[in-house]
Amino acid sequence: MSLQALQAGFREWLTNEARPAPLCAARFEAGLSIYLNNYRAQLMDCLQESYGNVHAWLGDAAFEAAAATHIDRAAPTSWTLDAYGADFAVTLRRLYPGDPEVADLAVLEHALAQAFTAPDAAPLDPASLGAIEWDHARLHFVPSLTLLTTTSNAAAIWSALSQGTAPPAAQPLPEPTTILVWREGFTPAFRTLEPAEGQALAGLSKGGTFGAFCAELVAHVGEKAGPAMAGAYLRQWLSDSIVAEIADAKL
Repeated sequence: MSLQALQAGFREWLTNEARPAPLCAARFEAGLSIYLNNYRAQLMDCLQESYGNVHAWLGDAAFEAAAATHIDRAAPTSWTLDAYGADFAVTLRRLYPGDPEVADLAVLEHALAQAFTAPDAAPLDPASLGAIEWDHARLHFVPSLTLLTTTSNAAAIWSALSQGTAPPAAQPLPEPTTILVWREGFTPAFRTLEPAEGQALAGLSKGGTFGAFCAELVAHVGEKAGPAMAGAYLRQWLSDSIVAEIADAKL
């Protein structure tokens, strides 16, 4: 058996406990059992550390069962354990199809962790706004910005768990809602958006111009309210420090 085949078989054994023939000898039994236990324990610890609020919401037994299921179905794919569990929400959505807040909590918790490690970017200096040609302006957001879609009150549950207070009961939302995740200085942050702001950020983050955004607002709320709403959103985004640059789309 080649080294490559042996390594592939060893990986298969780690994930499915189906040993390749060279590992079936009795003399390997004790060492392999120790290795397997350590492997699973490290992945379990990784998930517990990465998803503390999901753990708190589910409780020890349910979380450990979900984590064990995830370990069985998803082997590590990166050289660092920090990347393990990125798709834990997929497992949770399969395990809890009637409880969407469980997967929503995991998605939010992972996004906040990603925001913490995202590349730095200096927020835009408001003093530079006077020279911008707004009809052709294109906003570039900081790398830590992420937009999530949630169908439950997971954001309220996460906040309560993080503050050590009793979380509210899980509730479905009347309609899917957008959550903005980013980093303020060294601290990950999030806030729930009104539908219009969520749609605006989604469009602008995909390369839409500020002029087109304003025109869309005018079409929906009128010539007086549209520009005022656009200005209010821009002020909020500058206050949140999520705008890194405003470029001229013509250039």
